[in-house]
Amino acid sequence: MTMLRTAGLAALLLVSGFTHAAATCPAYPKTEWMKEADARAKLVKEGYTIKKFKVSGECYELYGKDKAGKRVEIYFDAKTMAVVKKAD
Repeated sequence: MTMLRTAGLAALLLVSGFTHAAATCPAYPKTEWMKEADARAKLVKEGYTIKKFKVSGECYELYGKDKAGKRVEIYFDAKTMAVVKKAD
């Protein structure tokens, strides 16, 4: 019984950690979002290397490397491409 509780608690903590990682971006109509190809091009021009780029809720989310080669996970406002959150 104790092992079952421990496993349940560990699962709960793991899930809450993933939920905490998400960012909250303003909700704009999709027609106002920067086009995904333009957003990618902007980030590459700024020096990012893109490993994965996706829509996450109302944000664009980047997994990759910055100019210095450091791994990053960054959430961007889908309309303005302003940084909303950098995950550590």
